[in-house]
Amino acid sequence: MMRLFLGCFLFLSFFRGYSQENTFSIDTLHVKIDSLYREDQFYAGLNYNSLLENPSGVSQEKISFGFSAGFLRDMPINKARTWAIASGVGFAFNNYLQNMSIMGTSQNPVYEVIPSTVSFDKNRFEQLRVEIPIEFRWRNSTPQEYQFFRIYGGVKFSYLLLDKSVYDDGVQRVVIKNNKDFEEFLYGLYLSIGYSAFNLQVHYALNSFFKSSAQIDSAPITMKALSIGVVFYIL
Repeated sequence: MMRLFLGCFLFLSFFRGYSQENTFSIDTLHVKIDSLYREDQFYAGLNYNSLLENPSGVSQEKISFGFSAGFLRDMPINKARTWAIASGVGFAFNNYLQNMSIMGTSQNPVYEVIPSTVSFDKNRFEQLRVEIPIEFRWRNSTPQEYQFFRIYGGVKFSYLLLDKSVYDDGVQRVVIKNNKDFEEFLYGLYLSIGYSAFNLQVHYALNSFFKSSAQIDSAPITMKALSIGVVFYIL
């Protein structure tokens, strides 16, 4: 009986000592701060497209919209990590509603201004592009602060993946895909300014949707876009 009593006593003493050595208190907890953090790795945006340098007689109809999404690699360039360079890849879809019809075929498209006396249900062209943004970034973020001001600006390159134009006046419907006159490679400048989740973005195209072979009334079509919208950045 005595041996059993001593054995239990020693076991409990050992367990108590072991427990005390491994007891955690609020004073021993430390939150590790990530001093090598990165910002804004993903983006998604919604924009309104305004057409510029339209051929004579061509005007925009209704609302032309677009959206984009992608991934950016944030690369801070100063110790405080408030300045950075970022590049990545994404996809963008845009459509453009106007009164310039695209008839014919994909290999022999014909462009005409739709007379004001002609009523039509649909007339648009749309494009899906893969885009490569390269931007220079400033933000006043810290490792502990997730809501901050940002100014991001740069250049965006894009390559045409899919395109389609649709004309429908109720009598005839013409759908053209893979139009040979669309410029595959586009590039432009953009600027994003905002705070926290809400950011405004402006994108100005530096070249036209169309190649020099695309003409209307014997004049080259130099139409391009100015896009204004909102963009959301996500870690």
